[in-house]
Amino acid sequence: MNVLKSVLVAFSMFSALPVPQVEWDEDSMRWALCAFPLVGACIGLLCRAWLFLCAALALPQLLRGALLCLLPVLVTGGIHLDGYADTCDALASHGSVEKKQEILKDPHIGAFAAIRLCVYFTASLALWTALPTASLPVLLGLFCLSRSLSALALMLFPLREGSGLARSFAEAGNEKRVRTALAVLTLVSAALLLAGGQALSLLAAAVVFLVYRRMCVRSFDGLSGDLAGWFLQTAELWMLAAMVLTYYGRALP
Repeated sequence: MNVLKSVLVAFSMFSALPVPQVEWDEDSMRWALCAFPLVGACIGLLCRAWLFLCAALALPQLLRGALLCLLPVLVTGGIHLDGYADTCDALASHGSVEKKQEILKDPHIGAFAAIRLCVYFTASLALWTALPTASLPVLLGLFCLSRSLSALALMLFPLREGSGLARSFAEAGNEKRVRTALAVLTLVSAALLLAGGQALSLLAAAVVFLVYRRMCVRSFDGLSGDLAGWFLQTAELWMLAAMVLTYYGRALP
């Protein structure tokens, strides 16, 4: 029952999908980070269903790519994009650690965040449109790996003081069996990408993860929820770019 409650907590926090509400306490939050990749699995399944429908109806590539670009945002409600935008504003300030932390707390969107969001969606739309097809294992690997790595980072990276919900989830799941489960989920997600011939996407995720670790420590003095959103969005975009590169690389004579 506690596992089911953790799943509901994960979906109520990390998605906009309607789920029954449960009380957030130590027991219900314990396995919430392990359930986080299930949100990615839902996105992957929906993307695959849309690809199937597009093929069946012979819909235009641009329409196919547009909904693939938007589906992750519709499912998550944009929670990770919010952190991505705040982090972009903070990094663009080139200020001190304290200045960057102040910007993360500012609820207003800045010019640099708006610019980066436009660039992000343009790149995402172009990449999804350019990708001819994607198997279910690849889509599950893409959206699950970004979330399993994001959850694992909460267990491994230093947390910034006042990191709010990020610290709450990390402390609730700070057990050896939870960390082990997250490591297994990460390996399973990576295996799905490898099974789909996407070794380059796996490499892209690893590189972004290392950059994320360095950024958390050097630029922000620890991980926070906003930085976690930046990582998830960045990792998915670079994994998608690697998928497109892999496909067209195979097509070369």
